Amino acid sequence: MDYEDIEILFAEDSMEDAMLTVRALNKSGFTNKLLHVKDGAEALDFLYCRGIYSKRNPKLHPKLLLLDLKMPKMSGMQVLEKVKSDDALKSIPIVILTSSQEDPDIAECYSLGANSYIVKPVDSNNFFNAIKELGMYWMILSQPAN
Repeated sequence: MDYEDIEILFAEDSMEDAMLTVRALNKSGFTNKLLHVKDGAEALDFLYCRGIYSKRNPKLHPKLLLLDLKMPKMSGMQVLEKVKSDDALKSIPIVILTSSQEDPDIAECYSLGANSYIVKPVDSNNFFNAIKELGMYWMILSQPAN
């Protein structure tokens, strides 16, 4: 995979949720430039060009970061806080895609700069439609900051 062409960085530790999301994005035509990472630490390695991503151009950023909250090594909340506090990265739209419906999580994510907070629907048809609309909005309709 050419890491220079990544448009969606997707951080999700649940392989089942990741497969459902990738399948929904694929059916909507948005996976040709998707990178799935399994935890927050790997997401930051990608963004900061560390470890296996050290040869990546640090000036190229994904168009969208899809972020689960409850992950090992580093939580999505910690990744969100780090990215939104970094002048070089803070313009990357971050969509929280999680099963947490807890008001404190929602409020904290928005206070840290999340662009959207989506609770994963339990029903697979609703989940597919939510992911399709998410991809359509962030990858086609939304205009990035320059």
